[in-house]
Amino acid sequence: MANFSKPTAPRFSVDVYQNEFLPEGGRDVSAIVTVTSTGGGTSGGHAGHAGAAGVVIMVDCSGSMDYPATKMRGAREATAAAVDTLRDGTHFALVAGTHVAKEVYPGNGGLAVADARTRAEAKEALRRLSAGGGTAIGTWLRLADRLLSSAALTIRHGILLTDGRNEHESPEELRAALDACAGRFTCDARGVGTDWEVKEVTGIASALLGTADIVADPAGLAADFTAMMEHAMGKGVADVALRLWTPVGVEILFVKQVAPAVEDLTGRRTEAGPRAGDYPTGSWGDESRDYHVSVRVPQAAVGQEMLAARVSLIAPDPAGGDPRPLSQGLVRAVWTDDLAMSTSINPQVAHYTGQAELADVIQQGLDARKSGDRDGATAKLGRAVQLAAASGNADTAKLLSKVVDVVDAATGTVRLKAKVAEADEMTLETRSTKTVRVKR
Repeated sequence: MANFSKPTAPRFSVDVYQNEFLPEGGRDVSAIVTVTSTGGGTSGGHAGHAGAAGVVIMVDCSGSMDYPATKMRGAREATAAAVDTLRDGTHFALVAGTHVAKEVYPGNGGLAVADARTRAEAKEALRRLSAGGGTAIGTWLRLADRLLSSAALTIRHGILLTDGRNEHESPEELRAALDACAGRFTCDARGVGTDWEVKEVTGIASALLGTADIVADPAGLAADFTAMMEHAMGKGVADVALRLWTPVGVEILFVKQVAPAVEDLTGRRTEAGPRAGDYPTGSWGDESRDYHVSVRVPQAAVGQEMLAARVSLIAPDPAGGDPRPLSQGLVRAVWTDDLAMSTSINPQVAHYTGQAELADVIQQGLDARKSGDRDGATAKLGRAVQLAAASGNADTAKLLSKVVDVVDAATGTVRLKAKVAEADEMTLETRSTKTVRVKR
């Protein structure tokens, strides 16, 4: 069993990277906001306000998990490995998911508290899992929400494994479940094999601020589940929001997470007072993430300057009071007639603009390929190869090379492969939003 100290509450810092200079008449301001949390995670210590953590593991037990039998066996072994990784004192439960959701352990409508005895009991319960029935993922998520709500927890997290499409409830029912669970717990989602729907699994992770990935070979599940649980055990602060305050007359164009993966947060804003809004970022341990903030300011004359936006990190007050600020940074606008200054593109902004385009053109290229538009697919995936090479995104470049033959990466000249393994195409689609950090 992994030996984790209870995470302390990390300290946050905010750094803003931008070219603040605009030409006369210029209005659009972009900035990369790097948020870093340190001193929390698994670095030791026992901060009293770090709070209790709860994890619910949802395992697909539909009939397809028996084909091949290695999937069900791999799922049991992976979940057992995740249980072994639970820190003492963590609240947890196991859910078997079919066309209904069933509590596997502890089975009393609540959560168990991890220790040697409960871990052993949970693993014994896992041995009795068998495959049979359909798939209705929304019911699994709603049960996880009820279980996580049964205890006073600071960190609430889910891990979801599926091997098939969500065929026993409508897309609207799944969306309603995701809307009901959003902001209540975070969730990592994994697809095992190649019979599941990429957009369903990535949509679940996106809505619940978690990660999504493919585990094409069931033999890789145990290592993946262990890594996910270790990551969950390192969280020290939950429900952190990026708060954006803008002066009168400033329009927000978009707010996106751009590292470690692209996630558009623009539509998730909740109002937080006059001219301020909060964008959810989920739970944090020891880590760093980058956000791209773009605003449109009123026109001003050369020589004028203004505060275009103030970016703050906000977390709930453990005592139940007003949310507390953790750190902040400023986005500025300065008008100049110096052409060199106003046309210079900040390297961080340029890098992540390219990474966001990379994610978009991969998705567009794969969609075109599936619809039979070979010319469109070749053009989009060629552009993706070009962007991946230019930005040093070696992982994405390697995934692209399994779908296209690269003639010239620098110009984006490619040929579609005649035959592509389904797992390779699904891996590229699932991981298309993963970005490489800019070299500072």
